[in-house]
Amino acid sequence: MVTLMTTATTARTAAPAPVRRPALDWRLRFGALSLIWGFSFLLIKVGTDGYAPFQVTLGRLVFGTVVLALAMAVKRARLPRGLRTWGHLAVAAFLLNALPFSLFAYSELTIPSTLAGICNATSPLWGMALSLVALSEDRPSRVRVAGLGIGFLGVLTVLGAWQGFHGLDGRGTAMALLASLSYPVGWIYVRRTLAGSGYSHLSLTGAQLLLATVQLAVVTPLFTDLPGRIAVVPLLAVAALGALGTGLAVLIQYGLVAEVGPTTAQMVTYFIPVIATGAGVAILGESLRWSTPVGAVIVLAGAALTQVRGRAGGGA
Repeated sequence: MVTLMTTATTARTAAPAPVRRPALDWRLRFGALSLIWGFSFLLIKVGTDGYAPFQVTLGRLVFGTVVLALAMAVKRARLPRGLRTWGHLAVAAFLLNALPFSLFAYSELTIPSTLAGICNATSPLWGMALSLVALSEDRPSRVRVAGLGIGFLGVLTVLGAWQGFHGLDGRGTAMALLASLSYPVGWIYVRRTLAGSGYSHLSLTGAQLLLATVQLAVVTPLFTDLPGRIAVVPLLAVAALGALGTGLAVLIQYGLVAEVGPTTAQMVTYFIPVIATGAGVAILGESLRWSTPVGAVIVLAGAALTQVRGRAGGGA
């Protein structure tokens, strides 16, 4: 989810390049991407069992940046130039990587990974709400407005609003929702500042992850201490989270957008909470109230409606 919106923006504004059809069918890559991002919330949970949230985020960004750096070296892609571009990328790195990754890691100290995964599914809803204010050219239809209302009704269902949010950690849940809000804020910022920059998606994303890594490298020592011992399983979880969920996933996603378009690629968003919930319950033994899956279905239905566009509105 983190770079899907920036990818869509780049795909719209940059001149289309010849796409070499990969050997692996796009449906298989779509499924792999869904699994990778769906399991990311489980990996965050396991990582925070041995390391502080900032340390988990820093490790995630380091491993992810290494994967992107290797991909850039193979394709001989260069980093962007210009202080203004790097300044915009620094803001994008904070909004799309450093902030949401950290918030999700902190939230999972007190909420299950299943709830964090479902909160992530609210990003399209936040994006729709923000576009009403920030993107004047994006005029919503009645169907999309209805989807927004239905989606947030689903959020209230997940949280058990009729019970007064009993048994729910409000702080952790708020952090997860704020992380989900950060993604569309970052997307709107990128769309307004970096669209049409002329740089490839790989170059922009590589620079973005590098800057996010630097941001966390500065912050982490100020708020955490070095771990007394190396927790192997949490470390492996962080490595997988970074190399797969942040590095490889970006490359898979970029290929999907280039081959089947941003609208189809964005559908992966609706599979993430399903996989996150299944992984949390089956592997971590997390409990599941009836309101959680029911609310998740309502959230996904509303999010799907917010993506419906009329003929005049063009493609997503």
